Amino acid sequence: MKKLSGKIALVTGAGQGVGQGIALSLAKEGALVAVAGRTLAKCVATCEQIQEVGGKAVAIAMDVKDPESLSCGVDRIVSELGGLNILVNNAQEIALGTLNKITDEAFEAGWQSGPLATLRLMRLCYPHLKGDGVIINLASTAAKRWDMSGYGPYAAVKEAIRSLSRAAACEWGPDNIRCNVVLPHAKSPSLEWWMNNNPDEAEAFVKAIPMRRVGECESDIGRVVASLCSDDMRYINGQSIAVDGGQAFMG
Repeated sequence: MKKLSGKIALVTGAGQGVGQGIALSLAKEGALVAVAGRTLAKCVATCEQIQEVGGKAVAIAMDVKDPESLSCGVDRIVSELGGLNILVNNAQEIALGTLNKITDEAFEAGWQSGPLATLRLMRLCYPHLKGDGVIINLASTAAKRWDMSGYGPYAAVKEAIRSLSRAAACEWGPDNIRCNVVLPHAKSPSLEWWMNNNPDEAEAFVKAIPMRRVGECESDIGRVVASLCSDDMRYINGQSIAVDGGQAFMG
């Protein structure tokens, strides 16, 4: 029997990259996945990939910066799919830049799509997750860089997600809702763009990873998330787990 059979999962930003890899991994373990994202066509393409491997999925148009879109999306999932057991907050607009150059608009977009959207979705999903729910939020090891030049705004919103996740684990643990954070290095479109546009820094970045490679969205990141959502990990709660080939020390 597959580890997530009978579970219903919502994955945001699942039209590409890490979100897509997570959606595929959850589906392969038997979950019915609501593939959510701003671009419906990308979500449909992910659903088609899931169906090709024998999984089940539905595409949901969802803008994580729009509270009404979030609410309508969760209502539709619960109504049409029959409930919700797993929430994966993956969608995030990335705000990179030095403190003197980052615009208020870029930082605000990172805040709205990151910690604010995460908080809103966790609260919307809370009533449906009570009893056997799992939340996985995506963060970053950017705040662990010895030199954070250019990464302050991005690290700030990601660290806020970690704080909200720890609070959720503590406050909702008695409701049998677990909340953990995954901090990945993966071949997402955004990381590939950064590596292509910053080749020297990218080379040093890869050399700083003990395993000397960047992770695969599905086989390296998605499988970890699927495992964390299963009963095999039922006593893991409130933790931030770097899935980065050993680069960051979280202690």
